[in-house]
Amino acid sequence: MKSLKQVLEMKNQQIHQQEKKIIELEKLAEKNIILEEKIQVLQQQNEDLKARIDQNTVVTRQLSEENANLQEYVEKETQEKKRLSRTNEELLWKLQTGDPTSPIKLSPTSPVYRGSSSGPSSPARVSTTPR
Repeated sequence: MKSLKQVLEMKNQQIHQQEKKIIELEKLAEKNIILEEKIQVLQQQNEDLKARIDQNTVVTRQLSEENANLQEYVEKETQEKKRLSRTNEELLWKLQTGDPTSPIKLSPTSPVYRGSSSGPSSPARVSTTPR
């Protein structure tokens, strides 16, 4: 009887230890489920961020191309402005010097005369250096 009690007590201890292990395993299973849900959420966020990166990359490329095109346009406009400025200075110089090859002659009411600080008798001087 005494040995039977000891065996029962040992079995009860084993059962008690196994119940503790089962409770710990259940807690771990719950944590595992929560972590798996978090993993799914993070994976979805990761996919969303990758999609945003791809979209931003496309937009960045488009903006870079547009920027390059605009810089090219500005450069062409600058060159055209310089060319027109040189042509304008050349024509003004021809007008002021009375170049016989120039088909245009200055009149006293010309804006070149009116813009002069010396008065109508002397035309305004224009710089011929390129800008």
